Amino acid sequence: MTSELYAICFRTAEPSRPAGFWSALFDRAAVPGSDGDITVGPPDGAGFRLRFVPGHEPRTGPNRGHFDLTSASPEHQRQTVARALALGARHIDVGQLPEEGHIVLADPDGNEFCVIEAGNRFLAGTGSVGALACDGTREVGCFWSGALGWPLVWDQDQETAIQSPHGGTKITWGGPPVAPQTGPNRLYFELALPAGADEAAWDREIGRLVSLGARRAGGGEGVGGGERAGAAGSEGGRALLLDPDGSEFSVRRPR
Repeated sequence: MTSELYAICFRTAEPSRPAGFWSALFDRAAVPGSDGDITVGPPDGAGFRLRFVPGHEPRTGPNRGHFDLTSASPEHQRQTVARALALGARHIDVGQLPEEGHIVLADPDGNEFCVIEAGNRFLAGTGSVGALACDGTREVGCFWSGALGWPLVWDQDQETAIQSPHGGTKITWGGPPVAPQTGPNRLYFELALPAGADEAAWDREIGRLVSLGARRAGGGEGVGGGERAGAAGSEGGRALLLDPDGSEFSVRRPR
């Protein structure tokens, strides 16, 4: 069994703030968890969830990934931006040029995202979240292609992108230079095996991910907050791993 992308997780000191924003923006329910976390349903009704988990690591720079939201028309882009601002987002400057058509915003917790102009061919047909654009090497793009079973849909000049065979959001990595990691990522992937998997399948899946280039987090590395890794790289019903770029991710135990 191959893992599925269960959720994109955000560490935050106050999960209700960003969860409330994204829940309202996507018109999806926000469901509180048992550990202070809040999960927002898939933006387009299928695919990954958004999960906001307690974490108090200080912010040390921009996230290593951000959402690119799509627009069907110039008016749709203006409406999305206006709605986001009304819900608590703000404009930010990340060096974008005046002639560029996308709008760069941050949610109430400071998580960056872009509202892309209409007519972007690369994001055509992807849904409301066109891409999760990440900072990372070609090696990590190839790793995630194998880990999720998603084919590479872009592989050029060290830039890579993958997409589920069923379509939906693309995940992209911009290639070098990759900013050095100065602390636990605020944004990370959470994987889960399909329904019906057992503990043996989970163990085999961890071994498969390690064989592809992941390594176990241990001795304080890992997913941080209430999900900090122990010496074995496993705690709280999740295995905590690092991808080839050293970015944390977790794999949920079968339930």
